[in-house]
Amino acid sequence: MRVLILVAFLAAATASVVNDANYSFDVVIGKDSLMKADVKMKEICIMKLLNYVLQPTVYEDIKEVAREYMLEENTDKYSKSDVVTKFMETFKMGMLPRGEVFVHTNALQMEQAVKVFRILYFAKDYDYFIKTACWLRERINGGMFVYALTAAVFHRSDCVGITLPAPYEIYPYFFVDSHVINKAFMMKMTKAATDPVLMNYYGIKVTDKSMVVIDWRKGVRRSLSEDDKYSYFTEDVDLNTYMYYLHMNYPYWMTDEVYGLNKERQGEILMYANSQLLARLRMERLSHKMCDIKMFMWNEPVKNGYWPKIRLPNGDEMPVRQNNFVPVTSENLKLKMLLDDVEQMIREGILTGKIERRDGTMINLKKPEDVEMLARLILGGMNVANDDAKMFHMMTMFRKMLSYNQYNMDKYTYVPTALDMYTTCLRDPVFWKIMKRVMNSFVLFKNMLPSYTREELDFPGVKVERVVSEKMVTFMDEYDMDITNALYLDQAEMQKKKSDMVYVARMRRLNHQPFKVSIDVMSDKAVDAVVRIFIGPKYDCMGRLMSINDKRLDMLEIDSFVYKLDTGKNNIVRSSLEMHGVIEQRPWTKNILEKGFDTTGTGFKSIESWWYKSRLGFPHRLLLPLGTLGGLPLQMFVIVTPVKTGMVLPSIDMSTMKARYACRWSVCFDTMPLGFPFDREIYMPTFFTNNMKFTDVQVYRKDLSTMSNTIKDMDMSDMVMKKDDLTYLDSDMLMNWSYKDVMLMSSDNMLRM
Repeated sequence: MRVLILVAFLAAATASVVNDANYSFDVVIGKDSLMKADVKMKEICIMKLLNYVLQPTVYEDIKEVAREYMLEENTDKYSKSDVVTKFMETFKMGMLPRGEVFVHTNALQMEQAVKVFRILYFAKDYDYFIKTACWLRERINGGMFVYALTAAVFHRSDCVGITLPAPYEIYPYFFVDSHVINKAFMMKMTKAATDPVLMNYYGIKVTDKSMVVIDWRKGVRRSLSEDDKYSYFTEDVDLNTYMYYLHMNYPYWMTDEVYGLNKERQGEILMYANSQLLARLRMERLSHKMCDIKMFMWNEPVKNGYWPKIRLPNGDEMPVRQNNFVPVTSENLKLKMLLDDVEQMIREGILTGKIERRDGTMINLKKPEDVEMLARLILGGMNVANDDAKMFHMMTMFRKMLSYNQYNMDKYTYVPTALDMYTTCLRDPVFWKIMKRVMNSFVLFKNMLPSYTREELDFPGVKVERVVSEKMVTFMDEYDMDITNALYLDQAEMQKKKSDMVYVARMRRLNHQPFKVSIDVMSDKAVDAVVRIFIGPKYDCMGRLMSINDKRLDMLEIDSFVYKLDTGKNNIVRSSLEMHGVIEQRPWTKNILEKGFDTTGTGFKSIESWWYKSRLGFPHRLLLPLGTLGGLPLQMFVIVTPVKTGMVLPSIDMSTMKARYACRWSVCFDTMPLGFPFDREIYMPTFFTNNMKFTDVQVYRKDLSTMSNTIKDMDMSDMVMKKDDLTYLDSDMLMNWSYKDVMLMSSDNMLRM
């Protein structure tokens, strides 16, 4: 599989997604037909619609189309004309006002968002799709518009190939701490003419390229629990983007067969993605010598609170959940009873092997492939009642149980918690507990299945002789994130269609050096084979050696691919950069919006696979947990199996997934259950075969305390080594003297304290 080729690495501010001298940003929407336009021109239209989404558009062509296009008079331009009628009925009744926060768990707001999505999705061609989007851009809530447009781009066939801007560039509020937003507003209001001592303390720098860089670390960090030790992982912007895009690929409300998702392994993919996130969290906790999380319980307080540190676009702060929060109250008791009933129905169905829906249809839960229907029932894609009754989505109900908005439920003035948004839910430690409880239903289902036999595990004539990995080294990296879209343009800037200054949040994030895995395989025949590579813990948090059954649910599948084995010895080498389903850093889109396409031959060069990797890829940076100076002991597991067919439901069509480029893990070339061979309980006497192999690996960490990974020239003449409440990791121990100067008045000559 081809991977993203880095032609020349420059600063993110000069990065460009494409490289073509024949294009510019002067694409006028509504002037010419876009039906035969190429992908790059379509991308420009989408980017213009998403730019500065908090305020009316700055582009005259969008305004003109929005004024002139008559939605109600063009019902024949939609493959389902009733979608326009239903939307206009809701629109005239009143929708979520502009300026309010669009909330993903709010049933009223989601119902409206689905109607917006449907008129976008059912537009007959790209011209009317864009015209409809322009009409909506100027009339409906910005957050709802971004949600519906993103979902439409993900699922429309004429949007295949379009790369969307990163959601943290479109809507930075849900990805950066409130103190960063506040400092950006301060710099905007003062036009960067702020007290230099205060700027130094806050970690704010203004470059000669009109760029304001705000250091994310330089603020008082509020710690409520030990979970804040690994907040760099749970609050990572790319990890939360992965979760948001997972929902966009398979929205729980997309149950209609017209969308075609019923032909994909959507339920199993959602189930496995959640279980893999839990496995990844387990390893991150192990690197801090922390034991595994426990599943969410109703009958005890939520011990660990969470302080989101997020300011919403309307000025409200995302609520804090204090330690020892009591989940069940008199206000949410009815919801808790409903959730208990749904959970009991599902678990009884797993034990009895069938669930009967309200219309009398039966869901069988006895065969391995039936996990697809179970997952759709729990995680979305199928209603509990196959009639006009509302869908019961367990994850949403759990989130509502922990909301602080019981009196405002499903209203426009709902203030979301971190749990309520797909862009922020991973930040909250309790979400992982909820996820573990929901995933336990799948563990129960898999435990009811027989263990894999030796015949199912073995690959006769194939032997894995050797597995070797290069040294795995992790470190804390610096990254500059564009947050300009969080700020409003003034009148002069709107005329220029851009901000006078670019505002950047500089963050610390987990990264690792690229590594290669070498696998030696002997085969007595030439045959296609599926290779799966896992990593997982070797010892638990107490230093005890873990058995295979103890850690099978904690094995993280980092790669899976088809390889054509030759007769004799085969040496398979896989770079971490080309592993299936991972994505490198998303480049900035700022240059495309302001300068057009890069014509200098520098920056990123886009290749065919980038657009769909950007929609489903797991961040390459986060493949490995933060290591330790002496090495975090893990185990790598490799298994080589034949390509299997016919092991999924008859309704599943592999060609549909290939056409939509929805190829997560092995779903587009193999029909074995996701997670094989660790998805079922393991019978040790028959498990180990020649086509699999375990090997020990160590994950190391480099930081400033070893002075071995200083990647930038650093003037340390005016710095001191200090460890205090501002210390994030060891790399933050060097502080400027001016850290103390902030306690003095701003004057030219200040004394050292």
